[in-house]
Formats: sequence, C-alpha cells, structure tokens
Amino acid sequence: MMWEADESVDIWSDVPAGHAAGVRETDRFVTGGLTAADLDVERTLRPQKLDDYCGQDHIKQSLKILIQAAQSRGESLDHVIFSGPPGLGKTTLATVVANELGAQIKTTSGPAIERTGDLAAILTNLQPGDVLFIDEIHRLNRSVEEILYPAMEDFALDIVIGKGPAARSIRLDVPRFTLVGATTRSGMLTGPLRDRFGISFRLDYYSVDELANIVERSASILGVAIDRDSAMEVASRSRGTPRLANRLLKRVRDYAQVRGSGSIHIDIAKEALSFFEIDELGLDWMDIRILETLCKTFRGRPVGLSTLSSAIGEDQATLEDVYEPYLLQQGLIVRTPQGRVATLAAFEHLGVEPPAHA
Repeated sequence: MMWEADESVDIWSDVPAGHAAGVRETDRFVTGGLTAADLDVERTLRPQKLDDYCGQDHIKQSLKILIQAAQSRGESLDHVIFSGPPGLGKTTLATVVANELGAQIKTTSGPAIERTGDLAAILTNLQPGDVLFIDEIHRLNRSVEEILYPAMEDFALDIVIGKGPAARSIRLDVPRFTLVGATTRSGMLTGPLRDRFGISFRLDYYSVDELANIVERSASILGVAIDRDSAMEVASRSRGTPRLANRLLKRVRDYAQVRGSGSIHIDIAKEALSFFEIDELGLDWMDIRILETLCKTFRGRPVGLSTLSSAIGEDQATLEDVYEPYLLQQGLIVRTPQGRVATLAAFEHLGVEPPAHA
C-alpha cells in the first residue's frame, strides 16, 4: 500500500524567510565544523595547558602520565592519534601536548601535503623534540604516507634521486619528533599508518556540565558576565560540542549587547537562542522541518530518502551526512528497510499526537 502526503499540511508554511534554498554544512549555525566566523576568536579561547582543558578527563590523565614519563627519560613522546567528530578539541589537544612538552608545534593538514617533497621539507626543518601536527591525516596522499613510515619508525627519510638507470636512493636522518595526527574518520586510516601510532585516543561528546564550564571560561576570556543557569542553557543546546558552545556564546553575547544590558542572564539567553532558532535539544529549523515532515505530513509512516529529500528541498547526500546523524543520536528518527521513521520522542518533542500505528 502506498502512502501519500497529507495535502492539508503545507510543509513550507512556516519556513523562515531565506530558508527555502538548500543549506550547506558550512552555512549551518549548529554545525560542528570550523567556520570562518570561528577563526577570529577561537585561538584565544583555546586552553594552552592540560589543567585548563575542560572535559575528556581520562585522556587528560593518560596524557599527563605519558608526557611526564617521556620527559623523565629525556625522550620525545610516542606518536599520538586523536579521532572523533569535528569540534571536540583534537587540534586544541595537539597544541596542549606541545606546550606540556615545552616543544614547538608545526601544523599542517593531510590535503595540503600533495607531494613527497613537501613532507620531506617539513620533516627536515624540524628541531629535535618538535611536534608535527597533521590534521585530517586520513586524507594524506598514499605516496606521501609511505614516505612517512620510515620517518615515524626510524626517524629517517628514504628519497629516490634521478630517474632510470641513474636513479639512486639516499637516506636522510631527521630529528626525533612527535607526530600528532587528527582524524574525523578513523576507519579511513590505512592499517600500516594506524599501527605506527603508539598512542591512540578517541574523543567523545561532552556532558552538559563540562560544556557549561567551557562556556563560563570562554565568557571570562571574552569579558562577558554570565551566570551558571545561562551557561547551562547554552551548553544544553550545544550538541555536546565545545566549538558549537563557543559559537552560541558569541551569538548570545551579541544579542545581549544589542537587546539587553550586555550581561547574560537566563531570560536573555533563552530569548537569544530562540531568536537564532536553536531549540532545547540544539535542533535548528531544518532539523525541525525534517521531523515535522515525518510526523505531520507522512503521519509517522516510513519515508524513503529520495522522497524525504524532495519533500524538504534538500540534497540526499546532505540530508544523510549532515542532518540525520544527530537526529539518530537523539533517538528522534530511525532508519528501517522501508525508510526513515519518526520515533515517539519526535512526536513528543513537537507536541504532536502520534497516530495509532506509531
């Protein structure tokens, strides 16, 4: 039996102005990815020492022990890989590790190293004990990655000079260094590269209390007065992600300066977050649109990805990669062989009476 949309429900009736067009990940207010607006103040908000770092307590304690042990032996720290969703602090932890070691940090990213010569230049310019941080390390070119293997294990570079019969291989020694890698997709790391990291940590989403501590710390750095209740309110809508918590704090600060007295209290925080269309679960207008389409238009029935994509006017890949993961994590939708289905929690969140079959 084929189910049709309820024609009495206009799924675009209450879409805010300017929202009808497709939205890229970088355009979203609640994305965990780094946006241009984050760059201006993010560096000042980042902690520099492990004691200043909020959350990820097990990783912090493990790093303290490993760093102290390496320093007591006068050795460089073993190579470290951080994995986890964007915005959880992998880059910040790399900087913290370098600061704790008292070493210089050289930063690059996987896509930026296109040729083996680029990596050779970076490695030969390192000083003993330096930290080399490679973000998105899973996107390294395979030929570049193979040059990295002897550098990680033997602190040497094997380089082929010339072509044809005149070609010869030379080995260059590189200073002992610590490679810190960060990846949002640890499954895309090749086995040989993953095995060469002696220390591996996966960062998890933060609790509301941990995020509230981060918000209070960031507010003090930004010179904004905020009470604990307001910090908890911002934290509860931050999807467990510090980067998003800091972004929301900056927007609430802007709102408080224009519409309020400049300080942030619970009423102004709720008003600001409502103004920017971030609800109690951290859902934005498109998340709500998806839930309303599933709950109201299709009345809780399974909806195929292509049908849902057409109904909300969004690309299938964007829907699957950007919007669905958080809705799945919150238990608001489920994937079935028949399609996407809204859960009872989604109906309760929208205040909609679930149909008898739900």
